[in-house]
Order: sequence, then C-alpha cells, then structure tokens
Amino acid sequence: MASEEKSAWIMGLVAIVAYAVYLVIVLGRAGHTPLAEVPYMAPMLWSIGGAILANIVLRIAAAAASPRDAGKKDQRDREIYRFGEHIGQSAIVIGALGALLMAMADWDRFWIANVIYLSFVLSAVLGSVAKVAAYRWGFQPW
Repeated sequence: MASEEKSAWIMGLVAIVAYAVYLVIVLGRAGHTPLAEVPYMAPMLWSIGGAILANIVLRIAAAAASPRDAGKKDQRDREIYRFGEHIGQSAIVIGALGALLMAMADWDRFWIANVIYLSFVLSAVLGSVAKVAAYRWGFQPW
C-alpha cells in the first residue's frame, strides 16, 4: 500500500472517530436540554485538536512501519492527491454556503458551528474515500 493511500485511510478514519466522539459527548450532555443550549465549544475544540494530533502520530507511525515507502510520491500519487482534495473541498463549499445562509437567517451559533465542523469532517471523509477508491480501482487523470 502506498504511503499516500495509508495517509488517506488515516485521515478518513480519524475524522470519523473524532466526530463520533464529539457527537457522543454533546448528545450525551443534552438530555432534556435543547441542543442549542448544550455546551459544545470545548468538546468541539478538543475533538478537532485530538484529530489533528492523532493524524500526526498515526502518520509518523505508518512512516516508521514502512520507512522505504515513506514520503515517496510519483506523478500518479500527486494526481490522486489533487483529485481527492478537489472532491473534499466540495463539502467545505457546501457547508460554508449553508453556514452563510444560517447566519443570514440569524440561526443560533451552535448550529452554524456544527455545520462548519460537519463540512470539515465530510471534506476529510469524502476526500479520503476518493483517494482510496482511486488507488484501489484505478484512476484516469483528465
């Protein structure tokens, strides 16, 4: 497995786990309280920070496990990376538009922040899925 494919797997899985942990914490705190009133900022910041740290540590571990492959990229790797990033960025654009509309409609900050966070998570997951699919089932650059 190419090091870039390993990185894609790590990014996607870490994003899913971090967001799941965030949801469990916030929804667990909700009880009978409306979601918009649940304290969400600290869990969100901790889950984002934890995801960044986990991503770094796991990439270092993956590179240490197969040092010959670490950091090697050919033209195909660069094209797959760019392809995956373009796919992932679509989620950020859609999330940003949603957050913008929510802000214009004067929605609560809780919902706006969560739409933005979800768009980052979807960006990581969609980009990772696109990269892994390109590695597994082939990639035809345009």
